[in-house]
Amino acid sequence: MTCPSAKAVAWCNRGGSISAEPRINERIRVPEVRLVGPSGEQVGIVPLAKALELAQEYDLDLVEVAANARPPVCKLMDYGKFKYESAMKAREARKNQAHTVIKEMKLRPKIDPHDYDTKKGHVVRFLKQGDKVKITIMFRGREQSRPELGYRLLQRLAEDVQELGFIESNPKQDGRNMIMVLGPHKKKTEAMAEAREAQAARKAERQGGSSEAAPEVDVEQSSADASAENAEA
Repeated sequence: MTCPSAKAVAWCNRGGSISAEPRINERIRVPEVRLVGPSGEQVGIVPLAKALELAQEYDLDLVEVAANARPPVCKLMDYGKFKYESAMKAREARKNQAHTVIKEMKLRPKIDPHDYDTKKGHVVRFLKQGDKVKITIMFRGREQSRPELGYRLLQRLAEDVQELGFIESNPKQDGRNMIMVLGPHKKKTEAMAEAREAQAARKAERQGGSSEAAPEVDVEQSSADASAENAEA
């Protein structure tokens, strides 16, 4: 095993290992600990052997939760359950974490109505998702002498989506382009939560439709009909 520092070398020489995991049970190497019970009650400073004995009686683990304290603080808990719940909380936190995303949409000053509607539809979708949108008007050739065309187009787009977003950065010239940034009224976390609810509702609706009861078959009537057919034959 290779240790990266003098402190780590000393730790390795004591027979320890570098790990983010807390020490538990027999891996704890101190004469006494400050013990916390399974319900968070303070038991007090007890010999390590006594703490391990209590852990066995409760069918729990002795977990070192504050190694730098003197003496170290240990708690009686179900360490496997604790790790699982911690992993689930971390996963849920990552799922709900809001990442700031800036989408970009490029338009021409003389865009035709169909293309404008298509581009606006994308902007609407981005804002509904809680994302910011950078709108870029690209000028070419003689169009550069008519910046008012781009400005009016940006104002028109902002008005068309004002229920979903607002002008976060006013239109400004940037070389051959004119740029405006739209911010969503709805936070990213809210948009994500609504999307999950809508997805769950669609799933429930599909499951409800597929679980409709099939029409019942009258077995006795079917048998009687079959007997009548055989008799006629």
